[in-house]
Amino acid sequence: MTTSVKSLVPLVEPVYKKIVSHFPQNYIKFSFAYGSAVFPQGGIKLQEKPMIDMIFVVDESENFHNQNLRMNPGHYSFLRYFGHEFITIVQEKWPAKVYFNTLIPFEKEGIMFKYGVVNQEDLINDLYDWNYLYLSGRLHKPVKFVEPPVGPVTTALKQNLMSAIHAALIMLPENFTLMEFFLEIADLSYNGDFRMIYGEDKNKVINIVEKQIPEFCKLYGPLLGTLHDVVEIPDKEAPDKLCTQDTSPRNRMYHLFQLPKIPQKALIKHWQFHVSWRRKDSEDVLKNMACDPDIGQILSNCLKMVVLKSSIEQSLKGLFTAGFKKSLQYSNKKITRMVKAREQN
Repeated sequence: MTTSVKSLVPLVEPVYKKIVSHFPQNYIKFSFAYGSAVFPQGGIKLQEKPMIDMIFVVDESENFHNQNLRMNPGHYSFLRYFGHEFITIVQEKWPAKVYFNTLIPFEKEGIMFKYGVVNQEDLINDLYDWNYLYLSGRLHKPVKFVEPPVGPVTTALKQNLMSAIHAALIMLPENFTLMEFFLEIADLSYNGDFRMIYGEDKNKVINIVEKQIPEFCKLYGPLLGTLHDVVEIPDKEAPDKLCTQDTSPRNRMYHLFQLPKIPQKALIKHWQFHVSWRRKDSEDVLKNMACDPDIGQILSNCLKMVVLKSSIEQSLKGLFTAGFKKSLQYSNKKITRMVKAREQN
């Protein structure tokens, strides 16, 4: 693939750089901002400013937390009393290997933000394999990089987008619109998230995509162009125009072979449990599954279980990393937004 990551990076507003400047610079490889405070979303408009979400990708979590505890001790919950080594264990041993500090006031700007810390190596693994579909799922959608990532992560970021394309095409019918394609992409990391049952607006995926279509087009247009043999996109900037893909078993098999390791393993496990317990070569199983007319739904169910598990585990982890008081405040904000959105619908 020839698409450069820099071409996918939206312009950065100064506030994100100001936030990052308050953290240990020696260990942050790159960072990005995302969410409703960064990109417009449809749905209810709240009076208060939404919280800015940020991710800091670091090369040594233990060193980062050690220095950050000295610079910003108030960001941490009661876990700070256990020291940076314990905090690092909580981050790296609990899925999805991200440590969040939330509801941090940025006084000069009159805003609130939260930030997650993740090792670059752990992020790369999730981008390639979809172990958790947590940050990899977040990066299926537009984000704003404070500094463009460099090195091996750039290849992993592009591969993550390509994996999302292959998964979405498996789940889509022969004819679809770009809007439907983007909705399928955005839903990969929300389908199965238990917070969508209670705590998030049910129309969240639609609200994200409708207001960010140009960003989705910039993100996926060049990559879709590399798949002209299997999918026809008449206009990569027209979300309502009909697109066509070849849904033959041969092309379904191609997409299945391009999926990350975790969904491939889940599909093989499904086959062995529901179709044939006899051991078969993984390649043969995927070839057989490519002929199954329900392969799209089967894949969706497999990804749903990955998201469900990681969303529950990360939320339980948040009770400790944020502290019970902040967790309650954060949950109340989410529930308030959900209730207001439902009242409006």
